[in-house]
Amino acid sequence: MPAPTHTRPHPVATGGVTRLPWWALALPTLAFVTLLALILNPSDAHAAADDPMITHLVERVRDLLAR
Repeated sequence: MPAPTHTRPHPVATGGVTRLPWWALALPTLAFVTLLALILNPSDAHAAADDPMITHLVERVRDLLAR
């Protein structure tokens, strides 16, 4: 006696576009823009202001990107 087969409630996507939630694109974009702004303007990086080594590193990266 064959076992009954179960059908899927939703059809399987075959090569279609998968929709992501809004935050799946917004949060990485926000993080990238924030870090880019800190690199391009190290005076806004308040945490780096206390450590001259980090400030020097950020300025070197900015200079390399400006070339």
